[in-house]
Amino acid sequence: MIRLHHVAQARSFRVLWLLEEIGLGCEVVHHSFFDRSLRDPAYLAISPAGRVPALEIDGRAMFESGAILQYLVETREMFGPGRGERPDWLEWIHFAETIAAHLANLTQQHIVLREDHMRSPTVMRLEAKRLEKTLEAVERGLKGEYLLASGFSAADVAVAYGALIGQRFVRLDRLPGVAAWLKRLEARPAFRRAIDRDGPPQIYLRDFYEAPEP
Repeated sequence: MIRLHHVAQARSFRVLWLLEEIGLGCEVVHHSFFDRSLRDPAYLAISPAGRVPALEIDGRAMFESGAILQYLVETREMFGPGRGERPDWLEWIHFAETIAAHLANLTQQHIVLREDHMRSPTVMRLEAKRLEKTLEAVERGLKGEYLLASGFSAADVAVAYGALIGQRFVRLDRLPGVAAWLKRLEARPAFRRAIDRDGPPQIYLRDFYEAPEP
């Protein structure tokens, strides 16, 4: 049995989505960022930082989402790069973490820090602009319908999560390629199944989080 430890709207969605694309059945164990469940010693034994995802698979546990995506592709031989595309595929898999770093900072500022005096409008504006720059790189990097010329791959899964959540902080009006790419991905049956299993939203409750004006 494959078991995925998951929080709705978190990076563990990437793993849930890829599992659906591959067709691997899994048990989804839902957690919350807003209680102590991720600090339970039993959970820390499989995810030392107390984060999601954690994936129990093939007799072991893995706790880094990018590594999990790469492992699934390499062991199940699905949704990897086409011939000669491995450098690009690896670049996008890891670039997804650059996008995620800016998302994490924006999430901290807009959502986790609940009191206005804790927040920095300067950081909010700066991180929104940095996030926008990463999405501009995606806009330029699209090879037709997907990130690789050979078609859909786990690179799309990795990067699209950042764009899906990122559009809550950066408007996609000036990024029509990214907007169209997301619509194609959202229409995939595996994506829809993953959304159905994601759980009720608990992190991002607004459609858009505006950076304060200076």
